[in-house]
Amino acid sequence: MNKKEKVQFVIDSLQNIYPNALIPLDHKDPYTLLIAVLLSAQSTDVGVNKITPILFKKADNPYDMVKLTVEEIRDIIRPVGLSPMKAKGIHGLSKILIEKYNGEVPADIDALETLPAVGHKTASVVMAQAFDIPSFPVDTHIHRLMYRWGFTNGKNVVQTEKDAKKIFPKDLWNRLHLQIIWYGRQYSPARGWDLDKDIITKTIGRKSVINEYLKKQKPAKSSRSK
Repeated sequence: MNKKEKVQFVIDSLQNIYPNALIPLDHKDPYTLLIAVLLSAQSTDVGVNKITPILFKKADNPYDMVKLTVEEIRDIIRPVGLSPMKAKGIHGLSKILIEKYNGEVPADIDALETLPAVGHKTASVVMAQAFDIPSFPVDTHIHRLMYRWGFTNGKNVVQTEKDAKKIFPKDLWNRLHLQIIWYGRQYSPARGWDLDKDIITKTIGRKSVINEYLKKQKPAKSSRSK
């Protein structure tokens, strides 16, 4: 397969496996999505989904959030990790949303990135999933798979995002970034990876990655046969 055919194979395979890929973070509007994505940094979606109902019961909008102290927010979100920084960010961004945007989350990536504790990836997720504006947020799963599939050199997420936007049609970005995340978790994880179950990498993957995988499997197989 040439590169164009490989890209199409990935698009078709992911659409077949995940025709209705949804964002794994529970939310009801742009604000709750923004908070949930912010909380998910260096945490699991499962962990975040356990905490957000407690937080959102007290405050699911910026006006109620600023009524809480940073310490009160931190106590609620402590289990997700990095709670001091995240609590300060949640309180600070809520204040800015009230003061500058009438309590609304702006549908503008530059504006989002100026908010406390909101990085490019968080802003991109909100643009894509809250406002349906084409974005391609790159997390560890997408970064790993883009390299395994030979679509990027894997040096950093910035380069991976540029490469993803170059090779995939813009109208598919929002869907694909979710599909790749789900696929990475289910079939192509960093640990406990089984190439036989990973049909995409097995079919179009980078030869050096596949050879490295097979090399690691040989000792395990030979020790089992003794």
